[in-house]
Amino acid sequence: MQAQSDGMALLLGPTGTGKSELGVALAERLGAEIVSLDSMLVYRGMDVGTAKPGPDLRARVPHHCLDLVAPPERYDLTRYLADAAQAAEGALGRGRRVLYVGGTALYAKALLAGVFEGPAHDPELRAELNARGERLGSPALHAELALADPESAARLHPNDLKRVVRALEVLRLSGRRLSEWQREWRQVDGSRAPLAAHRMAVLTLEPELYERRLAERAALMLERGWIEEVERIQAEGGFGPTSIQALGYRDVLEHIRGNLSRVELTARVVLQTRQFARRQRTWLRQFSGALAVDAAARDAISVLARHFTGE
Repeated sequence: MQAQSDGMALLLGPTGTGKSELGVALAERLGAEIVSLDSMLVYRGMDVGTAKPGPDLRARVPHHCLDLVAPPERYDLTRYLADAAQAAEGALGRGRRVLYVGGTALYAKALLAGVFEGPAHDPELRAELNARGERLGSPALHAELALADPESAARLHPNDLKRVVRALEVLRLSGRRLSEWQREWRQVDGSRAPLAAHRMAVLTLEPELYERRLAERAALMLERGWIEEVERIQAEGGFGPTSIQALGYRDVLEHIRGNLSRVELTARVVLQTRQFARRQRTWLRQFSGALAVDAAARDAISVLARHFTGE
């Protein structure tokens, strides 16, 4: 069975829906290599807490855009687009298809529609906002954003200082809300950006099953050494401003510092994963042409393969 040759193939879904396993099985059917669409899988050593595909899956299908930088380094959308383009070019040069797999909707949108225009960064303003965030706490800045741009605030976690600061920066510099800029998504050259030709599927799960999976997933990550992973990263240089945004890592640090019990840590990770998944679903709904596929269905791979081949 062969994948269609025109356009991109993207398999998306909220965290914990089984994208890694289904993505590998689908890539095998399509004769594809996988390019990760996850903003946190780029960090070396952050394996357990990010549910990074393990050696068994990576042995079956080549994976790209994993383990690119150390946790203290910054990594952003611009770097991702360059790395993903290089990975895709290499796969195509080897006569393989490319399957993008992940849950970072911003990366998917940028692949398909370019990068939205917005005011350039202002180092002085950003430093001022970051200093306020450090002094008052990220939730305080998030509350400020909620008053000025409730739409942007609703999709950002109160502890996501980097993105909260950017939203406030855009508002101060342009007098316009970030959500307004994003509704006018444009290519870098300023032209209106039609979505690139593509086939896309979004994985879903029945709510009760999904809730159970999230709880089991959090407990399993801790059993597999998530706490030890964070201790090692701290000993080797710690986290940077981007990597520390990975879901649950701040909470594990709080546990290591003695501020959370193991039971409290597990409960908090489950709660935050549930909240994060809700935001992901909100983002993913913007892809109106995507096929929704029940990840737990027995014929999920067959349904996906037919969708991506057009058969």
